[in-house]
Amino acid sequence: MSRKAETWTLALCIALLPPLWAVAAPYLNVTTGAVALICAGLCAANGDKAADAPRISAGFLLGDFWAWLALVLMDRMSFAPDAELFVTLFVLGGLAVLIAGSLPRWIFCPAWLCGWAIGLTVLSPVGLAQIGSLPVQIGVSMLAGVWYVGVFLNIVRGRLLRLVTRRSPDRKERSV
Repeated sequence: MSRKAETWTLALCIALLPPLWAVAAPYLNVTTGAVALICAGLCAANGDKAADAPRISAGFLLGDFWAWLALVLMDRMSFAPDAELFVTLFVLGGLAVLIAGSLPRWIFCPAWLCGWAIGLTVLSPVGLAQIGSLPVQIGVSMLAGVWYVGVFLNIVRGRLLRLVTRRSPDRKERSV
């Protein structure tokens, strides 16, 4: 396969599929659509291995839960805000690594930590009292990033590549 065909099919798929999610997300009552692109980026950095999608999904969803849990814990603490933040990040960060490290077949630790950071970034400014369905929306966006923008996009791209390479004429000409 030519590098040019790989680049063009990737460009087409990136130009088409993520924007479809961006347009559809609000109609699905998901206001966190951009989270999918961040999560798809981690999948790409992991080599777009479809076999890792379940582990990555588990990691992202655990990170989403971890963000909610961090806010709950900090809300219930009575330390100085900086001390609450440090203690929460210290304990939950360490636990995430230990748990994921003991279950690497089921949980992709980088996705857990990334999902936690995403969740905290989205949820912290809103605050626990106004959180509503945001953790669920974040989880939906995370799964869309892994399965739609990640796995499905690569399936479509693979089929396009096969179609393009089958139809492209052989560039080498024989001398007569």
